[in-house]
Amino acid sequence: MSRAEFSYDFPHRHLLSVADLNPVDIAIIFERAEVFLKRNRTPDKSSDGLRGLTVLNLFFEASTRTQGSFEMAGKRLGADVVNFAMASSSTSKGESLSDTARTLAAMQPDILVVRHPATGAPKFLAEATGLSVINAGDGMHEHPTQALLDSFTLAQRWGSVGGRRILIVGDILHSRVARSNIGLLNILGAEIRLCAPPTLLPTDVDQWGVEVFHDLDAALVGCDAVMALRQQKERMTGSFVPSEREFFHLFGLTHERLEVASPDVLVLHPGPMNRGVEIHTRLADDPEISLILDQVESGVAIRMAMLELIGTNIRKGYGS
Repeated sequence: MSRAEFSYDFPHRHLLSVADLNPVDIAIIFERAEVFLKRNRTPDKSSDGLRGLTVLNLFFEASTRTQGSFEMAGKRLGADVVNFAMASSSTSKGESLSDTARTLAAMQPDILVVRHPATGAPKFLAEATGLSVINAGDGMHEHPTQALLDSFTLAQRWGSVGGRRILIVGDILHSRVARSNIGLLNILGAEIRLCAPPTLLPTDVDQWGVEVFHDLDAALVGCDAVMALRQQKERMTGSFVPSEREFFHLFGLTHERLEVASPDVLVLHPGPMNRGVEIHTRLADDPEISLILDQVESGVAIRMAMLELIGTNIRKGYGS
């Protein structure tokens, strides 16, 4: 679908949740991301789409892929990009998020990219500053650009994720990646399965519009794609699984286990991986099945698309 065929422009100034998007919004994002994906494979990767705008990357939690790709995305679009080391900022000295918001707004940036351990922090900063905010992960709530890049990566192989059977396996309980992926895949019409031990599933999972399994071999039957999730020990208090070895025995992805899935099954992982815990090394590195490095590449393209679309609305002075 070309840009001329869309009945309206991208109508948002923020990306806080996948629930704010509809199928046309997603198609616009994917269209722009495909342009950037192709451009990023050429020697001339830069443009001036965001020239004159300032992007602040505010990462209150450690990140390699997300922060690095947002920084690269902003710079390739010609924006002034500033990375704030929040661990050594005034927040570590007791400054409130509200005071941090006022301080940042006084610097007159245009877009805040926010990762924060507290659910709702990006939304709070959007309301407190009046600036455009992209949620780069908040607590156990959402990580919308990760979900977008995951579906975009699959769409590059399939054309569409609609009607495909996709399994997410691992630490569902603590995963904002799982929540955003489930929301987005539901919008796009995929069939979603979850597989995890009962201790790593939310109590309200029966309301998520998914099919739940505790047996990985049963869950894998007929699946077109499987996403393994990292055990998020930093969000765990107490013991959720007997041991890493036992977890891999019951829920780890291997070539042998995938034999019951679709013959062309694809494997994803949002990273960072715990090899030998969530996924076997040989499978993670299999270029015929694994899309893990494709996800990283897609991440830059998707984040370029989001920054460009939001930046365009800032210049025009509209969007919600």
